[in-house]
Amino acid sequence: MRHPLEFVPHGARKRLFLTFLLLTLSLFAVFRVLDAPLQTDSAPNGIVSFEMAGTPERVSQILISWEATHKAYKFAAFGLGIDYLFMPIYALALAFGTLLAAGRHAGWLRSLGAVAGYGAFAAALFDAVENYALFQVLLGAFDSSYPMIAAVCATVKFGLLAFGLLVAIAGGVVPKSKKA
Repeated sequence: MRHPLEFVPHGARKRLFLTFLLLTLSLFAVFRVLDAPLQTDSAPNGIVSFEMAGTPERVSQILISWEATHKAYKFAAFGLGIDYLFMPIYALALAFGTLLAAGRHAGWLRSLGAVAGYGAFAAALFDAVENYALFQVLLGAFDSSYPMIAAVCATVKFGLLAFGLLVAIAGGVVPKSKKA
């Protein structure tokens, strides 16, 4: 199996990885600021609590807690909007990371890196569906299937991102193969 970014010239891969990693970390810092007003007793993990709520009852509790903290849900809506910019950036950072790691190896670890590269882009797609569902909740559809859709998509997204990170780290830590 070929990695989805294998077409990128070898000389540009590390530079692109570092560029997208820097952009990812920069936007992550913005999200930390936006998330601070969203951390309440009902949402101790801020937006992640909202993403993983899963039920209309839990979502309602979170939205009430955000209303009590000076309409903090506006920060949630703004953050969800910026997240659409963040999705391709983190997907490319992770995909380039898995490409660099997989490129050091042959065999199963190289194939695993290719799978993780596709997984990074799939994670961004699940994130997009999750955000759509969360926007619907913010617009008043909290008594619907949208909270569950968001929670399922968030779970898959986080799983794919964790898988990609593990593959990238393993590919970087395992000694370089002689056949790669």
